[in-house]
Amino acid sequence: MSLYDKCFEFKKRIDYLKSQNYFFYFREFNPAADPVVTRKGKKMIMLGSNNYLNLTSHPKVVDATIKAIKEYGTGACSSRILTGTTSLHNKLEKRLAEFKETEDCVVYSTGFTAMMGTVAAMTEAGDIIISDELNHASIVDGCRISKAQVKIYKHNDMISLEDQLANCSPDVNKLIVTDGVFSMKGSVANLPGIKKLADKYNAQIMVDDAHGTGVLGKKGHGTLEHFDLEGKIAFVCGTFSKALGTIGGFTGATHEVVEYLKLNSRSFIFTASPPPSIAATVLASLDVIEKEPELLQRLHKNSNLLKQGLKEIGFVLEDTITPIIPVLINDDEKTFKMAGQLEDEGVIVNPIVPPAVPKDNSIIRVSVTAGHTDDDLGIALEKFKKVGKKLEII
Repeated sequence: MSLYDKCFEFKKRIDYLKSQNYFFYFREFNPAADPVVTRKGKKMIMLGSNNYLNLTSHPKVVDATIKAIKEYGTGACSSRILTGTTSLHNKLEKRLAEFKETEDCVVYSTGFTAMMGTVAAMTEAGDIIISDELNHASIVDGCRISKAQVKIYKHNDMISLEDQLANCSPDVNKLIVTDGVFSMKGSVANLPGIKKLADKYNAQIMVDDAHGTGVLGKKGHGTLEHFDLEGKIAFVCGTFSKALGTIGGFTGATHEVVEYLKLNSRSFIFTASPPPSIAATVLASLDVIEKEPELLQRLHKNSNLLKQGLKEIGFVLEDTITPIIPVLINDDEKTFKMAGQLEDEGVIVNPIVPPAVPKDNSIIRVSVTAGHTDDDLGIALEKFKKVGKKLEII
């Protein structure tokens, strides 16, 4: 096989999917994250975005971003450790540490590099990483880069986790890594159970709170707040690309750990600094989350309304307290057909099939935001009912 043969073979597969209207990637939406978007000149209800609090278009967030661009320009054009750090970057790290109740914080250019870089930098040969089987790819890649031994436990299964911990030498460094909220199932990590086992077996914990930040907890501070575990977990990571409305990532930890990461995490050192305007966006988003609690209340109201409506229509859902709503289809072809026909009806969702989910466990992944109106959700439910009946799913 030549270097390019795999590309030609892959293209054949993609062309087939496109011919069957089973290709749902790189669709063009304008603007991409709003509750109602435009595709091919048609207005559509967006139920596939992670813009949970609708902050990408919040006036205070947009104004803060524009102001920062005018003052700081469009980019820093250097790595953080050389000339790419501004007062906004430092202010954001301090603010995030307060928000997540950690001693200190380091901001990365993406959420992916934050998770990958933290896992890889904090573990080495002789250490053991114990990872949930459904963890995000950024954690998986961090485990691959690390020279540590990697053990996998069954999703959110404390018996499986304890089996792995019990088989480790008592003297070895152990890091348990888990998503706070799992992006496909919408399930929430059993952090109290994980913390109990970590204490019993002398292990540290890292939580990727990408989908929990701005979503869980009374104040929207995330999964740790939800379980009253703020300040009790060694590594708290996350991204700005969900509820915080932009791009970037962070790791919160002790002062010593953060200083170590800033000078040893390769994905931090060798990546250009995020533009100062990104820092301004997140600072404004954090202010809005704390000053406008009605957004979080609206998010959960919308989530509950849509879940209840889908159940009443006859759909089967994964049980979740988050705005990620997995609609169980368990048939790849029907999953693709449903996504395509919903799009034809003006509703955008994400079809999820293996390997993103286990075999015969395909789902329609729905995500709701605080920006959806009751009318938006009512129309969406009507379209779900129409397509579901047509495909004999309900």
